[in-house]
Amino acid sequence: MKNILFGFLLLAVTFSAQAQDKKNKNAKIDIDVNGNCELCKKRIEKAAFSVSGVKWAVWNIETHQLNLILNEVKASLLDVKKAVAKVGHDTDEVKATDEEYDNLHGCCKYERNK
Repeated sequence: MKNILFGFLLLAVTFSAQAQDKKNKNAKIDIDVNGNCELCKKRIEKAAFSVSGVKWAVWNIETHQLNLILNEVKASLLDVKKAVAKVGHDTDEVKATDEEYDNLHGCCKYERNK
């Protein structure tokens, strides 16, 4: 009897642990991305859309917020941040290299926090 009870308990723990790892297919996420202008907007949004799983991406010039709808099954938020940094724009977690930043157009160069 103890073995059966232990088996059910183990089964319940296994299923509850798997349920916690469920990824959202329509996660709504906002992140800060540094930039200045319409050129930045186009570049940032294009970089975000280059990541498989990004369904919607709009960057606001005034607030510097990138609003995303992301399928977390296909990609992570870190993947998006890396793609944006690769085109020269810093995020809270991933910074563009100096070389990537230097390749930005003059009007796109924002004040960097190092």
